[in-house]
Amino acid sequence: MSDNKLRCALVYRLESPSSGPSDSSDGIALSNLSSSSSTTLLAKYDHASDYEGSGGGSGLYGDREKNYAEAVGMVVGNDPPSGVAEEGVLGGFKVVMSDMHQVVYGADSEGLCLAIVTGLKYPSRTAISMLTELYTPYSTQFSLQSKSATTNSLTKKSKPLLQKLCTKYDDSSKVDKASALNSKVEAVQATMQDNIAAMLKNTEQAESLAERSNQLNEQANVFQKKSKDLKKQMRCKNIKMTIILVTLVVGVLVIILVPLIVRAKNAAKGGRMLRGFLEELGDVVEA
Repeated sequence: MSDNKLRCALVYRLESPSSGPSDSSDGIALSNLSSSSSTTLLAKYDHASDYEGSGGGSGLYGDREKNYAEAVGMVVGNDPPSGVAEEGVLGGFKVVMSDMHQVVYGADSEGLCLAIVTGLKYPSRTAISMLTELYTPYSTQFSLQSKSATTNSLTKKSKPLLQKLCTKYDDSSKVDKASALNSKVEAVQATMQDNIAAMLKNTEQAESLAERSNQLNEQANVFQKKSKDLKKQMRCKNIKMTIILVTLVVGVLVIILVPLIVRAKNAAKGGRMLRGFLEELGDVVEA
């Protein structure tokens, strides 16, 4: 449950093991508390409605059958706030974390202890601010009652005040400037990361386009060279075909004309012989 949610608010009375609520009308001074103290739950407000049923497992609340208020009371009793001697001041703040939750609590010199349970990502400084703000109205309204109240007897009376503060501090970014600034910084970082990722993607695409362009240029050069070579080959073929056609035409003409010429020559020679014969025959007749 590593989140930034506010779970619940609790109010305890701290007492040294040898004292009780009736030992002194002035309460128990924090500076007199031992390293462990008994705790009496005065009030609780479960801000997360399903919180008690969620079960603690091996986390902060130990065995899942334990009530969360009792578990937090054990945490506070085993390590109570100390060092607060000034009256009317909440101090001695402590933060106890588990793998699931964190408990932030503090107390005044009279043993009035305020505690809240949050997710691990909830800022502890915001939790302390809430406890400090809650202390003044709570001590004003319930200071006398808290010294002699029995277990859980102030829960109903305390609910409006605890609910009001829990609602106000439910979203830490709205009450904590540092958290709000961190949220803005994280948003800016996320935007920058998205922009950088987009730029890198565009760069990769541009490099890919440039590479493809170079490949196309190389292919165009190869095509141009091949087309020139093909043009030369076609020109050579055309010349060869022209020569072949001319040779064929000449051959055909020779084949056709030579016999005609020979025949014409023979015919001309035969005509001369016939005229000579006729001339001789005419001469004989005249004689």
